Order: sequence, then C-alpha cells, then structure tokens
Amino acid sequence: MSLKDKASKIDFSALVPPAASGDPAEGSNRPRTAPGLMMAQANEQRSELLRENEQLRDKVKDLDVLASRVDELQDELKGWDGAKATRLLDPKVVGRSKWANRDVAHFATTEFQQLKVEIANAGGNIQPVKVRPLPKVDANGVQYEIVFGHRRHQACLELGLPVLALVDNMDERGLFVEMDRENRSRANLSPWEQGCIYRRALDTGLFPSARKLAEAVGADSGNVTRALALASLPPEVVAAFPSPFDLQYRWSKPLADAVAADPEGLIKRASDIASLSPRPAPKAVFDRLTKTSAEPAGKGSPIEIQVAGKPAASLVVDAKGHILVNLRPGALDAARLTELASLLESFLNKKSAKR
Repeated sequence: MSLKDKASKIDFSALVPPAASGDPAEGSNRPRTAPGLMMAQANEQRSELLRENEQLRDKVKDLDVLASRVDELQDELKGWDGAKATRLLDPKVVGRSKWANRDVAHFATTEFQQLKVEIANAGGNIQPVKVRPLPKVDANGVQYEIVFGHRRHQACLELGLPVLALVDNMDERGLFVEMDRENRSRANLSPWEQGCIYRRALDTGLFPSARKLAEAVGADSGNVTRALALASLPPEVVAAFPSPFDLQYRWSKPLADAVAADPEGLIKRASDIASLSPRPAPKAVFDRLTKTSAEPAGKGSPIEIQVAGKPAASLVVDAKGHILVNLRPGALDAARLTELASLLESFLNKKSAKR
C-alpha cells in the first residue's frame, strides 16, 4: 500500500478539538490535515516560548535594576562602617566615670551655664555622649558609665532631658584612652585636671609608667610629666590659686623646685595667699610662691671668705636652697679637710639645739 493510501486511512478527528459553540469561525479556521495540525501546534508552542522568553527578559531587567540598587545601597553603607547607633537614655541611669578628667568645679562655670542654655534651646544634646554598659546595675540604678561627655550629661540631668548617647563596650584602658583623647582636644581642660587623672591611672596600675601612658593616649611625654608634677603639688599650694584650672604646664618645674627647697615655708606662704581677699591674679600667686623659695638669701651674691687678705673660699645658695662651700685649690690639705667637717658638724648641731 502506498504512503498516500496509508495516510488516507488515518482518522485525524481525534486531534482536532471541537469548535466552541457559538464560534464557528474558530473551527472553520482550524487546519484539517495532519501536517497542518502539526504546524499549528508547533506555531502555538513557539508563540508560547516567545512569550515566556519575553517575560524572562522583563524579569532579568527587573533583576538588573534591583542589583544596581543593591550596589548603590552597599556603597552608601560603606560610609557607615564602624558607626554606632545612638539612643536616648534617662540621664539618671548614666553615671560619672571613675576616670573622669573633668573636675566637678566645671559645672559651676559660666561656660557650663551657656552649654545648658544651648542644650535647652535644642531640646537635648545634639552631639551625643559616649557610654559603656556596666556589668550590673549599681545600688543607685546606674546602668552605664560615661566615656566622654560629662558636661553634656550633667546639663541634660539638670534640665530633666533624656541624653543622646552612643553605647559601646570597652575595657578600662580603652575607656581611659578614648576619654583622654576626646577631652584633651578641648581647650578648657586644664593641665592640673590632666595630671590628676594621669596620677590616678599610674597609682592604680592601669599603665606601668608615665612613658607608656603617654604612648597609649598619644600625648607629649613632656606634658604628661609636667601635668603629673602639677597634680603632685601640696593641696595648700593648689588652693592658693583662684582656681586649680589656672595652673599651667610651664609652672610645674618652678613650683616643684619651690616645694623641694622649702616645703614648710612654701605651704605657709600658700596659706597666707589663700586667706587674701580679693585673691591675687594667678601669675601674681605664682610669683609670690616661687620668688622667696627660688631666691633664698645669698643666691646670686656669694659670701667671700678671705685668709691673709686673699680670697680662700666662698659660700653660695643655689636655686634649690643648697648651701655650697667652695674652697680655692690648695686652701686645705686632707687633714684640715677632716677638721673642717668636724667644725661644720659642731656648728650645725648648735643651730639645731637652739631650735
């Protein structure tokens, strides 16, 4: 049987779906032959694939847009790397740090009152303070310790406003270093305050030496030494000044020398100055404290001792109050040098007995 005869015997009616009622045109347009039906199905499948392809293209375009937006957001987030979120805290649950390098006397200054007015007008502190959470709430309900921003916190506390704060975990040394660096950049932090906190850090073993402390906080080692000297002055000497904030780095050595030369006399002069009203200006106080002790009687004008009308020795008082005996070469042999020592010892013992 030929191919034509075989094809004529195939029933293709099952492949042709019945025409919908009321839509004779649709049925009349359907192909009647097997090749036509196969071609129609292929066209429908191609059309469906084209539609799906177009939909996929649209989705890919949407994904490209989203990917581009994600890249933009990631670039924006890079600018916030390391940033800490701020939060509003009740100032009553925030406490003063034991390493605070601002004396409470700052809260009575005109500058602090001006800061309070600015914070009140703004409805709170615009520049956040920094705090660290405490391991546990203390007996007063304090949950956080101030890293820096003691004045801003105090202002909010007195105004009854919540304090804007950055909360960060850090150890003792990290807190100390960050507080010192932040506050040292402000002009109204005095050398005496710096010295007090440096002294406390050394006394508690937070740093093994002044040099290591200076390296950690990035401060000039000379200024650290001078600040420590100011903080080591007797309280009476500090109290002689109108304010401890008046003490300056350059005064540290002369004042320390004055203490070493005549501690009792210096404290007496300091107490006398503190009783004056009105109090002399800071520079005048410094001059009065250092002049007498730095220039004791005889300084700059040696006492000459002559033998047979010729200079043989001299007595002079140095800047620290030491009395120096200068003998001309050959004035004494070894035996008489021992005799001179005995005479000086006898003389000094008589002076002590009179006291």
